[in-house]
Order: sequence, then C-alpha cells, then structure tokens
Amino acid sequence: MRVGVFADSHDHLDNIRLAVQCFNQAECSCVLFAGDLVSTIAVPPLRGLKCPLVGCFGDNEGNKIGLLAGLSMVSKLFQDPPVHYRGEDGTRFVIVHMKPQLRLVRDDFDVAVFGHTHKPRMYRDENGRLFINPGETSGWSFGHPTVALLNTETLTADFVELTQRPSFQA
Repeated sequence: MRVGVFADSHDHLDNIRLAVQCFNQAECSCVLFAGDLVSTIAVPPLRGLKCPLVGCFGDNEGNKIGLLAGLSMVSKLFQDPPVHYRGEDGTRFVIVHMKPQLRLVRDDFDVAVFGHTHKPRMYRDENGRLFINPGETSGWSFGHPTVALLNTETLTADFVELTQRPSFQA
C-alpha cells in the first residue's frame, strides 16, 4: 500500500496543490497529515485528493471547528493528537504534530508520523518501528517543501521535493 505523508503546510496553497497532485499521481491509498494546515483556506485544495485524509491538528490551527467542517468531505479521521489509524493492509499508524507527543502513546504501532520541525527525517527505533517527519509542505522556513511517499509493504519512504515536478515509479 502506498501512503502519502505531509505536514506543516501553513496555508501555502500552491504547495498543497502540488502535494495533492503528487499523492494522486502516486495512487496513494490514503494520506496522513501531521498538523499545521492553519486556516480554512487550506481545505479546498485537499478536496482534490482521490483517497481519504487522516490527520491531526498542529499547534498553529486558527479555526479547528471550521477546519473540521471543511475536512469532513475528504477526511476519514481528523482530531487532536495522537491519532491512531490502521491502514487497509493492517499497518498501524500513530500521527502527532510534535514528536514529544508520542510519549502519550501507549498502543503499539508500526509507523509514527510527526512534523513541527519542518525538516524531513526518517529513522527506525530499536523495535524496528518507522518514524517519519515529511518536512514542511509550505517551504516557508527552509525553502525546500517536501512530502513523503511510504510503501507499507517494505516500510520504507521516499521524500519528494515539491519544487520539482513529482516523479516516481508506479
């Protein structure tokens, strides 16, 4: 199963559109979001997703009620972190905005998704669980907007820079 992962879009509408295009071209089964859409103007581009969105709020959301109302058309699950989600293939995900929020997680998981630092990072812990920070979708902080594409069969992910035309193998 292919899963799209993004975070920290901070109302950058053009890059949200590029992320949606990337996820649709990759034929993702679902997309996971680790917080900081920020305002309701970020919702309309997400309606172009051809798969469900699952995610959590970050620390910069300005209107949670408005975001929830707008996201109800595309989101399977969206709430305060931590968000637990089981993929169609049984992969267990936990989604938070800030990595320290994972300390609150008591349930086991295969993949942890987090954001907040705006820097892409991926590693495994001593139990073999995968941790992914897809970086910043906005590009506001570091000028390198990125998302991640996760393959749940191999539990590996690739970072995709949104400044380039997305390209990957089908």
